[in-house]
Order: sequence, then structure tokens, then C-alpha cells
Amino acid sequence: MSKPDFQRHMEEDARLVMLKELAAQTDYTLNESILHHVIEAFGHNRSRDWLRTQLRAMEELGAVRLTPAGSVLIAVISPTGIEHVLRRRVIEGIARPSAGV
Repeated sequence: MSKPDFQRHMEEDARLVMLKELAAQTDYTLNESILHHVIEAFGHNRSRDWLRTQLRAMEELGAVRLTPAGSVLIAVISPTGIEHVLRRRVIEGIARPSAGV
């Protein structure tokens, strides 16, 4: 796997981790600080700027909606994002969940 392919794979995996965690929330919402802890727990030790870049990419893909709250972003999973987590739809740019979700 070449470096660009590996970087793309890491981005797609981190995006899936965030989507799954958002889907697990009662209100489908988390702030970027919590999401940063979540991706770190899954081995993605990246900067807050990197995380924001991934959140914005997921917003462009239609998977989440972002709202600024002071100096942090609040992410809410979209119906499209939920469909992806449930394996009913594929969003290119986000890893596909395993069959066991």
C-alpha cells in the first residue's frame, strides 16, 4: 500500500469511527473534543486540526452537519450517515462498516 493509499485508508477509517460513535449517541451529537478522544482510543493520534479537516470532509460528503459553538464544532450525524453505519448505503470517502457493525 503506497503512502497516499495508506493515508486515505486512515482518513476513511477515522471517519467511520466518528460516524459510529455519533450513531451510538441518543441525540446523534458530539463535540469535536469528545470525538478527538474517540479517534485516539482507536489509534488515530492526530491533531485537532486534522480532526476538523475530517469533520468538514464528512460534512461535504453529507454524513454529518457541523455547527460552531464558541471555539469548538458540534457534529450531528445525518440520515445519510446513519444509513452508511447501518450498511444500507455507501458513502465513498468513509470506510465501510464490517458486517457485524
